[in-house]
Amino acid sequence: MSALSARVAEFPRAHPVASLVVAVLAVEAVGASGAVFTAQGLAEWYGTLRRPGVAPPNWVFGPVWTTLFALVGVAAWLVWRQGEENPRGVRLAGGVFAVHFAFNLGWSAVFFGLREIGAALVVIAVLWVLIAATTWAFARIDRRAAALLVPYLLWVSFAAYLNYQFWLLN
Repeated sequence: MSALSARVAEFPRAHPVASLVVAVLAVEAVGASGAVFTAQGLAEWYGTLRRPGVAPPNWVFGPVWTTLFALVGVAAWLVWRQGEENPRGVRLAGGVFAVHFAFNLGWSAVFFGLREIGAALVVIAVLWVLIAATTWAFARIDRRAAALLVPYLLWVSFAAYLNYQFWLLN
């Protein structure tokens, strides 16, 4: 392990509060970057679509995603804290986590940015599998981290259903 890797791995244990804040803010910031596509699509396109009856009002999504990303950040922090004790497991979990997050952002880009409801359905299906894989990888390191991802997986399940309904209606 390089000197930099060792310092990164020891940071959460040496500075628990600071590292928790860093983890949560990093996840929130990356997660919020998808809002660029969402805002563009909401203004010009989303309002023209036929909405499924179970679709919540638009104002619900911001608080829900903020809460979910905070939980995901805490989960990532719990895993990160094990970096010194389980470097291989943490690297694997971190890799799966990074790929899953790319698909999370990709869904916003495809649905709202490209306005491709069917393609977004494929992306969210892959995202669901990747969240399940991330949950599994996190559980191998810290069961609490995996448990914190359950609400996220449930919300993405609901979002996939909504995406499917939008595809059927439009």
